[in-house]
Amino acid sequence: MRIPPYYKNPLWQRFFSGVALGTIISWVVFLYLYGNMQERQAQLIHAQREEIKDLNLKNEVWENEYKALNEQNEQKLTVQDISVHITNDKIYNLDPLSVTEAQEAIKDDLSSLIAKDIETVYKGKDLLQKSIENKIIEINKKRYRIIVSEIMFFTTLTIEVKIRQI
Repeated sequence: MRIPPYYKNPLWQRFFSGVALGTIISWVVFLYLYGNMQERQAQLIHAQREEIKDLNLKNEVWENEYKALNEQNEQKLTVQDISVHITNDKIYNLDPLSVTEAQEAIKDDLSSLIAKDIETVYKGKDLLQKSIENKIIEINKKRYRIIVSEIMFFTTLTIEVKIRQI
């Protein structure tokens, strides 16, 4: 079997040259369209990288603000303990048990201040002082009035008081 001599016929020559030319043109069109599509994809990826970088920066700013707010909240401390000290108990020759009972009685009156903001307690310091000074304590069947000499505000509310016999 032999291949027919189509290369001699001009009709077939035009057909094969059209096929070759069409193949070349379609290949060029394909490369052009594929190149444009790849260029758009590269631009999209670049834009997305920039957006991710911006979002990471914003996220970092939010985290820093969050940490700053946490530090501010830590600075807003609360009263965790109350310490009362009677400074002039030696003048009246009071025994240590009676002094401790008097201190505990004052602490019990102030127990509602535990777990309150120090700032809130400080704003009400005048009321706090008056409430302590209005208290009359009975020690060994003698009545004593309390006078606040110093109040220190921190996580431990420290109050120094003096007693005066009525």
